[in-house]
Amino acid sequence: MKKEFIYREITNQIADQIQKGILKTGDKLPSVRKLCLDYQISMNTAKRVYLELESRSLIDSKPQSGYYVSKPILINLPLPEVSKPSLIANNDEPDELISKVYENMGKKGLTIFSIGIPAGDLLPQAKLKKEIINATRELREGGTGYEELQGNIKLRRMIAVRSLQWGGNFTANELVTTNGGINALSFCLMALGKFGDTIAIESPCYPGILQLANGLGLKVLELPTHPTTGIEIDTLKKVIHKINICLLIPNFSSPLGSYMPDENKKEVVKLLAENNIPLIEDDVYGDLYFGPNRPKCCKSFDTEGNVLYCSSISKTLAPGYRVGWIAPGKYKDKILKLKLLHSTSSISIVNEAVANFLKFGRYEKHLYQLRKALQDNCQNYIKTIAESFPEGTKTTRPQGGLSLWVEFDKKIHTTELYDLAIKQNISIAPGRMFTLQNQFENCMRLCIGLPWSDEIQFKLKQIGTLAKTI
Repeated sequence: MKKEFIYREITNQIADQIQKGILKTGDKLPSVRKLCLDYQISMNTAKRVYLELESRSLIDSKPQSGYYVSKPILINLPLPEVSKPSLIANNDEPDELISKVYENMGKKGLTIFSIGIPAGDLLPQAKLKKEIINATRELREGGTGYEELQGNIKLRRMIAVRSLQWGGNFTANELVTTNGGINALSFCLMALGKFGDTIAIESPCYPGILQLANGLGLKVLELPTHPTTGIEIDTLKKVIHKINICLLIPNFSSPLGSYMPDENKKEVVKLLAENNIPLIEDDVYGDLYFGPNRPKCCKSFDTEGNVLYCSSISKTLAPGYRVGWIAPGKYKDKILKLKLLHSTSSISIVNEAVANFLKFGRYEKHLYQLRKALQDNCQNYIKTIAESFPEGTKTTRPQGGLSLWVEFDKKIHTTELYDLAIKQNISIAPGRMFTLQNQFENCMRLCIGLPWSDEIQFKLKQIGTLAKTI
């Protein structure tokens, strides 16, 4: 009872300082360690204080930077609940709903909030076209031949260099290129799993991963997931004996946009290694951070080659180029065998073009501009939602990535909202798409990768108006 009293007292003290304006928007709060020293409390209690303040929308965490007082526009929107999936493996795939959402993608005049990629207007299309032309000139035989099995050596070197930013410290020989991020995940799952094995994932989770696991005959166990910090590690410990593989998106996951703290990443890597369970890490959103530094990955803490690190440029540079890669650790031979069997070679011209784009610094300049646009979009989306959506609406506050998760009152079903919105030429992603269980019916994911405009703001307001009619 004493610990509970101290936790609530400290939380209320800081909340009071924020609400009275003593702590102002943008002010940095003491580190967790400093909070421990100032109040003579444990690390767990200090973390609990900041999580509670986040859930009240009073503060925000910035990866590898700390905690800051929120902007006023965020203060009226609480965080969604921690997910509470059944811990029994389930495979009830929402095929009909997913098909309905995706079959409308080619519809003329459609505003697409449902697909998690940056719009073409935010990508350096003209510069990429020039690199494609240059690649046909530079490559032997104009790029018509096969690459070596591991992939374009220049591209692998550039990826290895960039991994130094987050402690990956790869060499080119540790990397295998693939035809996009989902191809990388597919190779990993085929290399590690067999029919009937159980895979642990976040809940909610990107639908492509759910469909892939189902298609390979894997049982899917969904883990409770906090909208800010990712999976609940205590639950992972409880079910560790049930699982054969774990697949996580620790940096700005889709759809929650959650960011797993470094200490959590380190603990997960250690726990899985001790139980000889491989971890597939999907890091396609890691470069889209809003904070000052690129976040570390689970692979940063891997000393045994037990983490298979996957990424791509599909969410940052060119979705249609299908350029991805794996750092498979001790599973490299299995991955190469699968690549030889299923694809033999990546697309040589495209890989050469992307390698050159990375080599000459254009990628970093593009990422800087893209991150700024996405961060501004996120703020604009949340402000519009606060002004236009039904009372009681909750949203995540991602610190990077492309996704915003919205939670309505339980009476609002987003499958019904989708049907209403599509008649207004608006496509959303209902929450039921992101699970194999009967949950998230009152949630949806919005992609923040569309250039902000009066039209986009109007469409968001329309979604809010339609939600109020349900």
